[in-house]
Amino acid sequence: MTAQAKFTATQPAMQRKICAIGVHLSRWTTLHGWAFNVNTDLGYFQHIVPCGINDDDKTVTSMAQLLGRELPMEEVKQQIKIHFAEVFQCQMEE
Repeated sequence: MTAQAKFTATQPAMQRKICAIGVHLSRWTTLHGWAFNVNTDLGYFQHIVPCGINDDDKTVTSMAQLLGRELPMEEVKQQIKIHFAEVFQCQMEE
């Protein structure tokens, strides 16, 4: 396992965390989800240790920060649906 493989996230250039996944198992029930920082107020991350990563070289970012502009959330949702359906070879329903 590489040093980077232990981090459960998607990290663009400069080791910035933009997405996280989570799984919770309890009493034969599973819960799962993911978070994708689009236009997120990153100030909140100053008060926590995101995913247990306490390293100044690995910060949290957002699409807005990386692109230098906010993105229309509906456009982002549509693109995620398109790519999800393509990757998992499924048809998305409204």
